Amino acid sequence: MRVLIACEESQTVCKAFRKLGHEAYSCDIQDCSGGHPEWHIKGDAIEEAYSGKYDLMIAHPPCTYLSNAGAAHLYKGKTLNKERYEKGLEWKDFFLKLLNAHIEKIAIENPVSSSVFEMPECSQEIQPHQFGHAVTKKTRLWLKNLPPLMTTDNVIPCESCHDAHTWFSKGGKDRQRNRAKTFKGIADAMALQWGGDITDCNK
Repeated sequence: MRVLIACEESQTVCKAFRKLGHEAYSCDIQDCSGGHPEWHIKGDAIEEAYSGKYDLMIAHPPCTYLSNAGAAHLYKGKTLNKERYEKGLEWKDFFLKLLNAHIEKIAIENPVSSSVFEMPECSQEIQPHQFGHAVTKKTRLWLKNLPPLMTTDNVIPCESCHDAHTWFSKGGKDRQRNRAKTFKGIADAMALQWGGDITDCNK
């Protein structure tokens, strides 16, 4: 299966699919940090999504201006921040372009968004602790021709993604990038459940 992982520089999901024998590529405007530049397309995710080359796309569009976590910045003093709202609408348009790409199977991942943006109804909500990571971080999935992701390793959560002890919540210039990375347990579940292990077929 030819797979596009849009808006991914960490290559966590890309490597999970590659491990199972799929021809997967990460795509982002940044250089990749996953150690496999030969599997990375540095460029426009929308352009790549509409290239007609893929059977499956999993996309992680930026959520800074859409996320409900940023509502305090969207409404300062109970007044709508018009500049931030306009940026949110731009990213909603980006999200919808990915969702409506002409690819047979699509999964879009994003956190809970602010209700003001009236995002499409999601297909499923998942948590990292359902896939072996003892953390709470509610994530929504929008699915096209894909089944809901099944829990693989349900553990008791010890902390929230906003707690300072989690590796992706530590301060510094990479804090936002680290918090956006996909948990390996979720990536592995996506690869196995939506792609399957085809390593034997490729021998």
